[in-house]
Amino acid sequence: MKVSFTTHAIPKSHAVCVGVTADRTLTPTAEQLDTATGGAVWKAVNAAPRFKGDKRQFLEVLAPGGVDNSRIVLVGLGKPEELSESELESVGGELLAKLNASGESQATMVLDPLPGSPVAAPETAAHLAYGARLRSYRFDKYRTQEKAEDKPTLTKLAFALSDQQKAKAAYDPLDKVADGVFLTRDLVSEPANVMSPEALAEECGKLEKLGVEIEVLDTKTMGKLGMGALLGVAQGSVREPKLVTMRWQGGKGKKTPLAVVGKGVCFDSGGISLKPAQGMGDMKWDMGGAGVTIGLMKALAGRKAKLNVVGVVGLVENMPDGNAYRPGDVLTSMSGQTIEVLNTDAEGRLVLADAFWYTQQTFEPKTMINLATLTGAVLVALGTRKAGLFANDDELATSLTAAGEGVGESVWRLPMDDEYDKDINSDIADMKNTGDGRNASATAAAQFLRRFVQKGVKWAHLDIAGVTWSSKDAALVPKGGTGFGVRLLNRLVEDQFEK
Repeated sequence: MKVSFTTHAIPKSHAVCVGVTADRTLTPTAEQLDTATGGAVWKAVNAAPRFKGDKRQFLEVLAPGGVDNSRIVLVGLGKPEELSESELESVGGELLAKLNASGESQATMVLDPLPGSPVAAPETAAHLAYGARLRSYRFDKYRTQEKAEDKPTLTKLAFALSDQQKAKAAYDPLDKVADGVFLTRDLVSEPANVMSPEALAEECGKLEKLGVEIEVLDTKTMGKLGMGALLGVAQGSVREPKLVTMRWQGGKGKKTPLAVVGKGVCFDSGGISLKPAQGMGDMKWDMGGAGVTIGLMKALAGRKAKLNVVGVVGLVENMPDGNAYRPGDVLTSMSGQTIEVLNTDAEGRLVLADAFWYTQQTFEPKTMINLATLTGAVLVALGTRKAGLFANDDELATSLTAAGEGVGESVWRLPMDDEYDKDINSDIADMKNTGDGRNASATAAAQFLRRFVQKGVKWAHLDIAGVTWSSKDAALVPKGGTGFGVRLLNRLVEDQFEK
């Protein structure tokens, strides 16, 4: 779908969309269309008592007389003073879905100034367009017999306003962030027979054209570095593991203040501690944390973010062959700390342990954030609406929470302390890879990760197991891979690292 910005005028053909604010208050262009159609707009409003002009309400006037437009779509915006960028994005996403359901191929939304709105007209247009683009995503490359009526129809969506150049300037960086979100959604949607560790490393390599510096470590190199935890997970698969670093140098100097680390288990069978068959196919997206990290790097490089940042992803498969690591094994991590394996299905934390250590030793970041589809326990605790947040720094936790609220990707902070840490003490090694039973197991996983965070590093862990995949459509997210985390961390960078 092509998004554009044009001069403030009612189009002479196709669908036209206009705003209606709370209490059925028509915008000037809506009033103009009512006059041109001989009162058809008000007639439609009066015939729909439930349409109040609230946010994300829509009302259609089909084949209106007096104009050559195929339909008029009244778009509810609610109270102008309560509008936010996030709300506008949701309106844009729902409008896109409405137009596709109607079978339209082209539409223009005419935007009038909204007195009292905290969002200026150019930014209003940009965020409506951004929401529409986010909702337009589809992963359909493997559908060979899809019926025409099941495919989206809208190919052009324009926003008409008085200052289209400012709107385009506001939209362009958002469009680059959407590119990153789409890349993440693509990566987590691919089946595991396609998206192997090697293939995912190749996807990282494509970011070089945006100016991202890529380095790929293979099994031999990781072995020399002592990455026994990551390699222990990978040894049951015929597919070679990779550790990839992606550096964007958009700031001053050579230091890297921020590192983002992603868990990249391209398929998780559970290993010897084999998962049940039901739902195992979902484990193709157990590399969701890596997917977000890669998508974020594309977004930041695409919009030329003004900071130095590194993304690191540990890419493996967890499979149960004769060479697989076993419950009871003791692994030696790159840090030198030893780990007793009680459950081979608690593998993501082992991958992250070595990825953390390599990241800190190599790049010396002041702040490190990781993303991982780490535990089913966080899904039990928070469902599919919020990601779990664990942090060793209150200010970082607060900033992440605010960034999430700002873009509609909410996180909820969960507890960590020394009492929980005791749950992962081992009788024969420095630690074990699970806690004591199922209780607080998301926290036990976070406590495990914390042992690999070096002194003085601000760190946060986002457990995104419940929010990486959606079973139904939402305003900005079609059913499937969500890309949750790309927009959140992009906002954090804007708020905290590009000042």
